Parts: sequence; structure tokens; C-alpha cells
Amino acid sequence: MHEKIIILDFGSQTTQLIGRRIRELNTYCEIVPYDKFPNDSTGVKGVILSGSPYSVYDMHAFKADLSEIRGKYPLLGICYGAQYLAYTSDGKVESADSREYGRAHLSYIDREDPLLKNIENGSQVWMSHGDTITMLPPAFRVIASTSDVKAASYHIDGEPTWGVQFHPEVFHTTDGIRLLENFLDICGCKNNWTPASFIESTVAELKEQLKDEKVILALSGGVDSSVTAVLLNKAIGKNLTCIFVDHGLLRKNEFENVLKDYEHLGLNVIGVNAKEKFYKALDGVTDPEQKRKIIGKGFIDVFDEEAHKLKDIKWLGQGTIYPDVIESLSITGTVIKSHHNVGGLPEKMNLKLVEPLRLLFKDEVRRVGNELGMMPNLIKRHPFPGPGLGIRILGDITPEKVSILQDADDIYISLMRKWGLYDQVWQAGAILLPIRSVGVMGDERTYENTIALRAVTSTDAMTADWAQLPYDFLAKVSNEIINKVKGVNRVVYDISSKPPATIEWE
Repeated sequence: MHEKIIILDFGSQTTQLIGRRIRELNTYCEIVPYDKFPNDSTGVKGVILSGSPYSVYDMHAFKADLSEIRGKYPLLGICYGAQYLAYTSDGKVESADSREYGRAHLSYIDREDPLLKNIENGSQVWMSHGDTITMLPPAFRVIASTSDVKAASYHIDGEPTWGVQFHPEVFHTTDGIRLLENFLDICGCKNNWTPASFIESTVAELKEQLKDEKVILALSGGVDSSVTAVLLNKAIGKNLTCIFVDHGLLRKNEFENVLKDYEHLGLNVIGVNAKEKFYKALDGVTDPEQKRKIIGKGFIDVFDEEAHKLKDIKWLGQGTIYPDVIESLSITGTVIKSHHNVGGLPEKMNLKLVEPLRLLFKDEVRRVGNELGMMPNLIKRHPFPGPGLGIRILGDITPEKVSILQDADDIYISLMRKWGLYDQVWQAGAILLPIRSVGVMGDERTYENTIALRAVTSTDAMTADWAQLPYDFLAKVSNEIINKVKGVNRVVYDISSKPPATIEWE
């Protein structure tokens, strides 16, 4: 069993970031709702309390009984977590005169304290709170201050409990990683959770879980399903059958190219050309939600049909990853989002689920893929929506429109790779707008389609900024599309961030 850190989530936007930072330090951690400390505490080395959108004295604030945790494990409270520890020990937390937000610098540091080892006076930290601790309880000793916040960090004498009123997990806290590393040292962590150790233990667990039973897996060409396939293949070989469905809404030549890639990996893959079926079902449909549902249902039907041709399938493999699992449970324990990649399939087919990546963040999936020796073009592939180009063609879908968009998108993505820009953005794609505009080509006036280009930078797709691609690159793309794609006479670039816009247009 892995040694692990438990992160109690009080609802902060940066809870997942704390988790990712701990994982980057080669230590396994789990994020659980604030009041759901695991009954089985095998391997738990320490506990972190996250921030929260609430004030500790709010009527609706999230409250947890820490009596079983305090003193038993090293404990680190971050922001709300630090204030909660002080408040529930008869300290005082009050609204700050001015909201403490942004950069600050540590003006005093207790260099003897193990949490602050190798952190210097003047080190920059990031504050983000409207409250502050105005009175510490007895035995709570200040170990770091800023010019405005006396108890920027404290240690409770006689117990392994610390609090910080800044955010060590964010990039702007210069020595944040060092502070978290110091906490892991206090916990006695071995820092041996690596992609290689993950592969070794996961393959062993899969062999044990699946024995000689057969697994079926839907492939999308994306990194999550591809890494899932390679891990399962490593564990059970030919007992895994993968199905890759071409719904006619993939990128240009993607069906053939991806099948070729999978061949290199030695996977047992069935490719299904179902274009006509999908085009027929989508004929005349313009509502985005309706399109998604038709494509989703069509996929399940095709997959089910193929699965029935196979014998004795007991398991459905899925590329569910950790953010999906976290999002599927709100901190009040209510399901807010189904995390099944292929919604409805396990129930319909009466199969058990196997999800080897459900403990990993996206960047970790890529590191595991790397360790497995997979090709960079599979590991570094941008996320691509399940409904594919179906939600990048605004309005109704026809084979002609798909062909126009595939050609435009192919020029855009190929040039992005050629200019060395592909790996610098999180996701990029072309969108076909239901707008025609007047243009001039040669001596003729034209009345043709508009293509919008989208490219965003992000770390997890929860928020995203539009990518500031070079003007000369955009000029080149526009020129190539208008000259080479029949039916397009105008190209625009989308400069909206998420929020308020979304990455996809539908």
C-alpha cells in the first residue's frame, strides 16, 4: 500500500493544486471531502486542511471534527485550514480591515522550525483571504510574519500541527514547494511515488483484479484512453479488445493515423467505420445539446453492437482520471457530474468497470505514457471532444461541412506543429461558423463560409486563456485556408478566455 497524505477539502479553488504539488514531490495523496477522513487510515503519513470560500465563523461554514486527527498525524492548515484550527481552539478570527490579497513578503521567520527550513526572510508569499487570526490560542506560537499579518504561520507547541495564512501551493509563493517538501519530511515520507512505481503496482493490481477475464475498451485516440489501453495490455495482453469508432466527425485522416499508431503499440484494435449512421441521425439537427445526445447514443449503440460480437466480456475499461473522480463528488457528497467517459455503457452492457488511471492527474497520465515508451504524438495530443467536429460545426451537420472543416483544421494544426507552437498550447482547433460573408477572389465576388480559429493555454481546462499566437503565424494560416479550402473566404481568431466563454463553442 502507498504511503499517502490526506487532503481534507473545505471547498477551495486551489485544493486540486495542493494535490498536484504533493504529487510533483513524488508523494501520493488523496483529496477527500472535509468531513470524510478515511476509515481505513493504512499508510496515512500526514493531513492537510485546504482553504475555503467561507469564513470560519459563518453559519454555513464547513466544520469537521479533528479530534481523531490532531496529534496523531502531522497536520498542516492552509488559509481557512489554519484559521479553523485557531478558531476551534478558542482563538479569534475576524474580518481583516482590508482584504489581504496578493503578494506579501515574510518579514520574520523562525529558522529553527522544521516547516520553514531553508526559507529566508523576505521570501514572497501569496495571500488570499478576507479574514485574519487576531488572537492565537495558548500554545500556538508564531513562526512567520509579514508586515500586515503577524500570524502568517504558526506551530502548536507539543504537537505536530502547523498553520499558514498564505497559499504555498500557488506559483506566486516563491518557496511554497520547499515548505510543502519540509512538511513531507516532517511526515517521514519516502517520496518514492513515481510513474515507474505507479506502472509496476498498477499492472500487478490489474492482473490480480482481472485474472483471466476479458476487457473491452473504447479508444478515442486521446491520451487517457491510449495510456489506459497500454496499461491493460501490459497486464492482460490479448484478453483486452479495443474498439475505435469513426463517427465521421474525427479530424482529417485521424481514423487511419490513430489505427496505425495503435498497431505500433501491439494493441488488439477493431476499427469501425460508422460515418453514414451518424450523418443520417444528425441530419437537420442544429441544437448543440441534441447533437451531443445523438452522437453519444450513436456511439453507445455502435460500441454495444461490436461488443456483442465478442464472447465472454466481463469488464469495461475506461480512461477516467482523478479530476473526474473529484468532480463527481461535491464536498457535500452530492454527485454533481457523472464521470463515466462513456455514459450509460456499463449499465447497458451489464459490465464491471476497470479504471486504471482514476488516481492520476492529466500531467501524471502523460508522465506514465512517457515511462511506458509511448509515441510523443499520442502522449502530447491536445484534448479533443467526444462529439468531435460535431460541436465545432455550428448549426446542422452535413458531410460537405465536415470536409470543409477537416481541411481547414488540418492546415491550422499542421502549421502549428511546423512552427513549434503545438506543444505550447493546451488545445487548438478550427470552428465552422453558420455565417457567410462577401469576399473577392480574383475578379469575382464570393459569398462563402467563415472559419474561426481557437487556441487556449491552460493547466487543467477548468480555466483557460486565449493563446497569444504570433500575427505572422495567424496570417499564414488564414492565407493557406482561404487559398486551399474551397468554400471559405474569411478566417477570424477567437480571443475569449474561460470563464466567461468556454473552450469549445458548443
